[in-house]
Amino acid sequence: MSSDYDFRPGGSLKLKGGVTDGGVVKKKKKSKGKDKEKAASPGEDRLKALERAIQEDEAKAASPSGSGRNSPAATGTGDRKTPAEKRFEEVQRKRLADKVARLANKSHKDRVNEFNSKLEALSEHHDIPKVGPG
Repeated sequence: MSSDYDFRPGGSLKLKGGVTDGGVVKKKKKSKGKDKEKAASPGEDRLKALERAIQEDEAKAASPSGSGRNSPAATGTGDRKTPAEKRFEEVQRKRLADKVARLANKSHKDRVNEFNSKLEALSEHHDIPKVGPG
């Protein structure tokens, strides 16, 4: 019966990080100067990122042969798309453009008001129950 519990591995615990001395590698802190600039306009930042994504998608669609370093130039997969695939990609681009337009028009205050009205429309079943005395 006690033979099941006889095995005990020896040695010290192995720490992650690959340090041979047994220490832990700490990550360097990011500088706060860049964060302050980003925090000034989060809505504009998101809008710019979405616009860049749209432009990249259009650039990929315009040059399907792919003369870049990471893309193989000899395959030419862009030429072999079916009409359904081309329509699908076009619809995806249009939806992304519509999403960008909707996000650009709404302010944070509008989003909060919309969220609050959505919460008010829910039934009491979704309310957080009171716990404890009082």
